[in-house]
Amino acid sequence: MEDIKNSLYHEEVFVFSPKGKLIVLQSGATTLDFAFEIHSEVGARCIGAKVGGKLVPLSHKLQNGDQIEILTSSKQKPSEDWLRIVFTTKAKAQIKSFIKEENKTHLIKGRDLIEHRLKHLGFPMLTLEITNQLRAYFNAKDANDLFYRFGKAYINIDQLKHWKLDRELHERKQAEKSIQAPIVDSKSFKKEMLEYHNERKGSDTLLIGEDMDKVDYTLAKCCNPISGDEVFGFVTINEGIKIHRAACPNSPELLSRHGDRVIKAQWTSQIAMSFVVDLIIRGIDRVGLVNDVTRLISEKLQVNITGLNIGVKDGLFEGQISLMVQDTDHLDTLSAEMEQVPGVIEVERKIS
Repeated sequence: MEDIKNSLYHEEVFVFSPKGKLIVLQSGATTLDFAFEIHSEVGARCIGAKVGGKLVPLSHKLQNGDQIEILTSSKQKPSEDWLRIVFTTKAKAQIKSFIKEENKTHLIKGRDLIEHRLKHLGFPMLTLEITNQLRAYFNAKDANDLFYRFGKAYINIDQLKHWKLDRELHERKQAEKSIQAPIVDSKSFKKEMLEYHNERKGSDTLLIGEDMDKVDYTLAKCCNPISGDEVFGFVTINEGIKIHRAACPNSPELLSRHGDRVIKAQWTSQIAMSFVVDLIIRGIDRVGLVNDVTRLISEKLQVNITGLNIGVKDGLFEGQISLMVQDTDHLDTLSAEMEQVPGVIEVERKIS
């Protein structure tokens, strides 16, 4: 042992098990690091240790030559506080793994509790709409945070009664407001009936269009959806619902990492709406080409141009044109007309 002590590096600490087995750890390691080095289950059940026969806490820093005996209990469980005690990467990774599995248990328990109580309150199933209402009501970051807090009993399950009462009160106020402000024209009547039907049928589909002033959603700037595009809604934390194209470059990440915050959406507006869309145009350069393209768009097709930027290199041109269109059909017609201009080879919609 003396020979080993004399040959040690400052970056490592050499300690021993009760049976004399040599264990090498990073300098600064604690008795809890030693327990996880022995075995993950030993570390998870560790309640303390004896160093040289003397009882020490989990946070005790080890010295060269220490002989350690780990004390365990079947009732012990890792906690997040342990991450501030351990020093080695192995111990931190194993503690995080235990906590993650424990959190999954609480998530499942919380969801089951909510579903069971909602059935007693008259809600046959936990829909995405109800989940989002509960998330907002209890100020949860997302659905998992909501389920975890119920599973850990941070929120008493009886609080769902208060949520139901407040929900019913809100619906009564909305109904009274509708009575006080009667619908006087056919368009408004059609609009209100569509909104009412969508709320009552229990659908998780967001209807986009005429009710933009009543529903807190906006069109995502990353993909600029227009009427006719296949779209979906994404429930953000601070900015309401964002409408994205199904072909949005961000959609794979949103669907895979935050699937619980994605809702179905479809266009329903019957009134004319205008959207800005960016087109990429490519072809062979010639004199008067830009003039022919702009005249076609402005004069023949009666479409407003909001931006134009075209560059030429080695006899080829490529540029971006920003236009105001009504929907995807309008856009397809416009693109087909532009491709008929002599010299234009390709017109495509900019993805982002």
